[in-house]
Amino acid sequence: MLDYPLIVKKLEKALDVAKVSTQKRDLEASSHDTWPLMTKLNLLDKHPNKADVVVRAQNDDDICQVLAIANEEKIPVTVRALASSVTGQPLPTKGGIVLDISEIPSSYSLNEQNMTVTATCSQNGGDLEDMLQQQGWTLGHSPQSLYRSTVGGWLATLATGQFSSLYGGIEDLVVGYDVILATGEKMTLKANPRAAMGPDLRQIFLGSEGTLGVITSVTLKVFPTMEAQAFMTYAIPTVEDGLALMREITASNLKPFLVRFYDTEEAKHAMQDKSFDSPVLFLGSRGLAAMVDAEQNVLHQLAEKHGGKAIGPEGTLGWMERRFDFSTVENLLATKGGFGETIEIAHNWDSIHSLWQDLKQALDPMANEVISHFSHIYNQGTSMYIILLGQEESDEAAVARLEQIWKTTMEVCIKHGAELSHHHGGGLARSPYSRRSIGEAHLILRKLKAALDPNAILNPGKLGLD
Repeated sequence: MLDYPLIVKKLEKALDVAKVSTQKRDLEASSHDTWPLMTKLNLLDKHPNKADVVVRAQNDDDICQVLAIANEEKIPVTVRALASSVTGQPLPTKGGIVLDISEIPSSYSLNEQNMTVTATCSQNGGDLEDMLQQQGWTLGHSPQSLYRSTVGGWLATLATGQFSSLYGGIEDLVVGYDVILATGEKMTLKANPRAAMGPDLRQIFLGSEGTLGVITSVTLKVFPTMEAQAFMTYAIPTVEDGLALMREITASNLKPFLVRFYDTEEAKHAMQDKSFDSPVLFLGSRGLAAMVDAEQNVLHQLAEKHGGKAIGPEGTLGWMERRFDFSTVENLLATKGGFGETIEIAHNWDSIHSLWQDLKQALDPMANEVISHFSHIYNQGTSMYIILLGQEESDEAAVARLEQIWKTTMEVCIKHGAELSHHHGGGLARSPYSRRSIGEAHLILRKLKAALDPNAILNPGKLGLD
């Protein structure tokens, strides 16, 4: 049995009393992120994943002190920043210490010659993007949670952004980073601009969700802001036509920075027009003016080849203005019995349409609306969002419905051999399915965990590691 009063005293002595909290409001807050299931449980005053103590780190030394005590006492440590996760990644499953790194002072350094920026793990992504834009640069990384997330969190969750078809995901954008291992060693992992001295060790901690180490500083690529942009919206006959068009775009080696395709049900929301009666595709090009014009012309030809009809840029421009808006789901969650969930997965071109059909059919009885869109295109396939909006008679019923939605979605995806997450990560939502999803390769993850975190203190219960 752990002696938490003694552990708290050790933490207060090693750090500072002001950095250590066992207050009820802090412990309850540690049990929630922005996962809709947790939002509803919070409204019910239920806090199933509380820490026993919250520590607010101010620097790397604080992190090392916490890890030293945690190893000595065999206490779980769960790292938390802005908690914008929608799958329960920063929530403790076995109590212990929640290590809040969001208050580490933010700073960044821009290297214009090398086209990189180095920032502390706590740096707010939206603030960093705004500061870079003022100097003529962009990260190229624009998740919907841009202003609610940190650069360290992007690496830990293997994030990607809405413009990934041009810039890539975080794995393409990261140059290097600093990490503190569970055992306290500080490491720098880098490749400038590329390195072939053994395996790319940077990949080990990307997407590790705080189970292998604590990322403290990040160096990312930056790009000059482009001189021209152009947008167009296309009405598409069917979902099958739209998927074929998206595949041909990537097969043609075109790089529009914006590619988003909505089925008819979500097109009504995307176009803000309840009478809209077909799937719709948003396309955007960015770069030198001559290249933008050329790309838009070729995109137009491909769209027409697949039955697309250009209906002007307004729909796409409207989405660009609203792209950070979470209000539809948030407002629904705030109502009694209201629920909304967004689950993103990925699959190959030859399988994504049948997966879309089966998910829509399986989930249709569970919500008032089951809507879907496709984005983040690759040579092999695309991601797909399935979004559910509904109303139950109580918040308790909404919680049960959300749990049913997750179980059904994961089982259908496993049956199809799909990737269970494209960029939201595993967290609590997907951890029960991790070993089935990762398959035999999960042995490698377990061996890495045993080597890098011998006392298994870091974020237990995630990625099938317990």
